[in-house]
Amino acid sequence: MAHSQALVPNLHIATALPDQDAAALVELARWCIGYSPVVAPDPPDGIWIDIAGSSALFGGEQKLLADLIRRLSAQGIHARASVADTPGAAWAMARYGSHAVVSSERTIAAVADLPVAGLRLADSILEGLNRLGIEQIRQLAAMPRAPMTRRFGKEVGLRLDQLHGHAFEPLNPLVPKETPARRLVFAEPIGQLADLKDVLHRLAAALCQDLAEQDRGVRRLDLIFERIDRHNVALRVGTARATRDAPHLAKLFDERLETVDPGFGIEAAQLVASQVEPLSADQVEAQDMGIAEGSPVDLSRLVDRLGARLGPKRIYRLEPVESHIPERSVKRISALAPLTGQAWPATLSRPTRLLEYPERVTATALLPDHPPAFFVWRRVRHRVIKADGPERITGEWWRGAQDDFLLRDYYRVEDEKGARFWIFRDAPADQSARWWLHGIFA
Repeated sequence: MAHSQALVPNLHIATALPDQDAAALVELARWCIGYSPVVAPDPPDGIWIDIAGSSALFGGEQKLLADLIRRLSAQGIHARASVADTPGAAWAMARYGSHAVVSSERTIAAVADLPVAGLRLADSILEGLNRLGIEQIRQLAAMPRAPMTRRFGKEVGLRLDQLHGHAFEPLNPLVPKETPARRLVFAEPIGQLADLKDVLHRLAAALCQDLAEQDRGVRRLDLIFERIDRHNVALRVGTARATRDAPHLAKLFDERLETVDPGFGIEAAQLVASQVEPLSADQVEAQDMGIAEGSPVDLSRLVDRLGARLGPKRIYRLEPVESHIPERSVKRISALAPLTGQAWPATLSRPTRLLEYPERVTATALLPDHPPAFFVWRRVRHRVIKADGPERITGEWWRGAQDDFLLRDYYRVEDEKGARFWIFRDAPADQSARWWLHGIFA
């Protein structure tokens, strides 16, 4: 420290607290469970996240990494992350590489030029390799295995095999003690689909019983199958509302269970309620009586089933937004989000189907500032026999320069076959205006 202070005046010095650093790393690993149920801290400065069963929920590996880094940066944490088929390759690439996502067929080539420090070897071994002029992984991989083992020990060969996927590297998933979970260990390994479903139903029933005692319900559920070869398989589902209906929760995994590869057998299974909410008991039906007429219909089960099949982001409803611009006057929200009271004016004439983006059409008007006499959309010519308009919509000045010059003249037109369209001109007729189709009426 004295030498450092002599070299750098006014050097900032902080006391090292290894125990607190380790505890903070565990807490950060628990936070990362939001991305996958299989998370393990890698002291002193790393975290393993197995995203094999959850990357699709974020739109792919690239988007998951981008979201992870963005949220960590917002918390003041500088981090580097990488995705690869093996933990060793991901560790090396995150610290010494430049690829965020390494495909399986490029793993060996991607890590070949990385320094040997990417193999997580002891300092004494790295010093010995440097004395021999071995600085890159490709140089070490080209050495004969027997002389390498005699000189540096078995660890070097093991790390190379783990890096290239020739040797399995197990992870010890972190499950917070306060997280409701149930685990079953089998006397003999299982692998049949019927056995997996039976185990899931048993776990779900036991877990829901635990949640009932705590007056809590599930919002996110993780199912982890522990294979004999230590290649864990993780599945994740979510619910639109908190629930502890065991048959319903088990049914959400039905289609995804068919994708589980049991390998040489599954020796244990664990069901984790990774996100829960308060849920008190509620009487829904009286003895010898049906549900009262006029009671609100619970759509959460339907939403959950559709979300498990199609993806949670594809199940939504539309909410009105106060905006004059048609494509801004609506937004997607959760299918079961509470009503806000917003509504479009009853007298506002809008098409039944609004295109996500206006599509360019070729149109000809007989007179300036008149609706088109005909237009061509998607290579089909439509002759206009009736028209109404224009309805002028201008930009929203409070959004800045992007809307200052926005001007649209909308027309409702009907062709010779009775089809009705919503068409607009993006400028006055004498200013080289273009025509666009924005919606279709029923």
